[in-house]
Amino acid sequence: QLLGAGPADGQDDDTDSEESEYSGLEDSGSDSDSEETGSDPDSGEEDGSKEASEETGDEDAEVGPSAVKRDIRNTVGNIPMEWYADFPHVGYDLDGKKILKPLRSKDELDAFLDKMEDPDFWRTVQDPQTGRDVVLSEQQVALVKRLQKGQFGDINFNEHEPSVDFFSYDVMIHPVTNRPSDKRSFIPSLIEKEKVSKLVHAIKMGLIKPRRSQDDSKGRYYDLWASEEQGRVRDLRMHVPAPRVPLPGHEESYNPPPEYLMTPEERAVWEQQDPEDRKLAFVPRKFSSLRQVPAFERFIHERFERCLDLYLCPRQRKMRVNVNPEDLIPKLPRPRDLQPFPTTQSMVYLGHEGLVRSISPSPCGQWLLSGGDDGSARFWEVSSGRCVKKVEVCGAIKSAVWNPNQGLSLVALAVGSEVLLVTPPSTAADKQVVTATERLLSEEVESAMGEGPVIWSNAEGEELLHGIRIKIQHPKPVSQVTWHSKGDYVAAVMPDHSSHLQVLIHQVSKRRSQSPFSKNKGLVQSVAFHPIRPYFLLATQRSVRIYNLLKQELSKKLQGNAKWISSIAVHPGGDNVICGSYDCRLSWFDLDLSTKPYKTLRHHRRAVRSVAFHRSYPLFASASDDGSVIVCHGTVFSDLLQNPLIVPVKVLKGHVVTHDLGVLDVTFHPSQPWVFSSGADGTIRLFT
Repeated sequence: QLLGAGPADGQDDDTDSEESEYSGLEDSGSDSDSEETGSDPDSGEEDGSKEASEETGDEDAEVGPSAVKRDIRNTVGNIPMEWYADFPHVGYDLDGKKILKPLRSKDELDAFLDKMEDPDFWRTVQDPQTGRDVVLSEQQVALVKRLQKGQFGDINFNEHEPSVDFFSYDVMIHPVTNRPSDKRSFIPSLIEKEKVSKLVHAIKMGLIKPRRSQDDSKGRYYDLWASEEQGRVRDLRMHVPAPRVPLPGHEESYNPPPEYLMTPEERAVWEQQDPEDRKLAFVPRKFSSLRQVPAFERFIHERFERCLDLYLCPRQRKMRVNVNPEDLIPKLPRPRDLQPFPTTQSMVYLGHEGLVRSISPSPCGQWLLSGGDDGSARFWEVSSGRCVKKVEVCGAIKSAVWNPNQGLSLVALAVGSEVLLVTPPSTAADKQVVTATERLLSEEVESAMGEGPVIWSNAEGEELLHGIRIKIQHPKPVSQVTWHSKGDYVAAVMPDHSSHLQVLIHQVSKRRSQSPFSKNKGLVQSVAFHPIRPYFLLATQRSVRIYNLLKQELSKKLQGNAKWISSIAVHPGGDNVICGSYDCRLSWFDLDLSTKPYKTLRHHRRAVRSVAFHRSYPLFASASDDGSVIVCHGTVFSDLLQNPLIVPVKVLKGHVVTHDLGVLDVTFHPSQPWVFSSGADGTIRLFT
């Protein structure tokens, strides 16, 4: 009784059948059934409720209209009850409470036993409104049988009784209804006005054609192609008429003039030509009378070709567009209008004995740092090309980066599994900058020393004399290091499939390290800090992931459409990213537009090793193993509706391809439109 799923204690299942019986078939019966039950509806409802209360034995059953409302208690209306198939209830009562389905735990065996033992099994149906079983009475079964036979539901209804003629043919004085006319009959209908306006618009646009009078010449014979241009062209848009048969000429006559007959030489030439190259498909012949003309040999072939002409004739005219090939090429500005950009080689820095893998200019642009496989890091003066300092390390330098903060004079070198923090020569910075750097490096944080996946240690002895101040020992070889724009954080990349410690971020001021990723995201190739926002870009072999460092979640994933990404660079504005790949592609991503490349450049013939953006000029460059550096002009507009303008402006060559390796690194001058490149030939070149 609380759940509403079955009868209460002391009641039998007849209550459900009676309620469903009243709410089901009897309620949908004809008017005659209601008349038979009694003329007074109140008395009929009261008697029905009393009988129901007597049968169920419920002493507290209410008598009156409330009992009827309680019986018909499902208020969902006329809707498909299949909507409640997945719910534990079948509707709601008048109080808004759910009507729960009865519990049915019978299986097929129980159903079979009920079918064999229960004599009322064949007349038991399920009420879809309440989900309970209802046993039909004799009157209800008879009603169903009459309806199945197509008879009327009321057994006393006579369908053959004479009809009552309510209206006579005589004109009466008074109307049938004296109801006054509605107000809407005097007001123009807005719906009809809208329909008429739509029809008028359709007729004006030609979507609806007016009805034409039927032609009475259907039974007549007429020329199929005679009035083709006049009548049919107007009906069918862009219609192409069937080709006409050319009229016969003098050469087709049985007695042509002598000038139309072929000479033996012309006959020999005609026989040697291909059938498609011949002007005439037959040899003109002359007969004295029409009776001597034989049957035409190619009659069947010509009729067949004529049928092909009619069958294969296009039914629609294709307008040929005369397009100038130059119009298909996008209108790009001329390179000389996009100056300044580097065009000529101005300086060659010699001194390395092996591959120069990495170069990095100082923030002021006066000095240049380089590192190579010969185990030396060199500091160059940009203007003179003089090597002012050489730092020897025990191993090849995979990456060398200058700290971008102008308030610090510090560089980071990746040598094997160590990251070395080295101070440049004292002439490379002011005294205040050198003092601030010494203060930062001399701070001791005992609690953080030696903790985490790496080991921090201070350099001693000869290393300290060469400028090496701090050594950070990593568990795997380091392939790349990069600084944050503030200059306090440095990220190291250790590509390895089997470990999640592929990226580590070190904080120099507090001497601590952290691993930002707990799972392996793929083989990491390159990382970069966002220049403006707290984002961290991580490039794997196939994609570039952008992480939000504040929310510590993945913000966006860029699909590179490349087999193997080699390097990435972020635009100073922060909304565009370029990435180079080993399959000779350079992809430009617009972060506000899509996660797929906005434009893919395939100017290089071999693998792209490095890409770089200029800090202030709209320039970016790419270095490849083909020994060339391609400089492109990439303008990013402040208007979000205008796409970036990318124009290749110059191909810079000068490096010699050595051991199938060309230019390994490329970077721009911080303030001038100059570009530095380092190659496998052991040279560093400056293009201005």
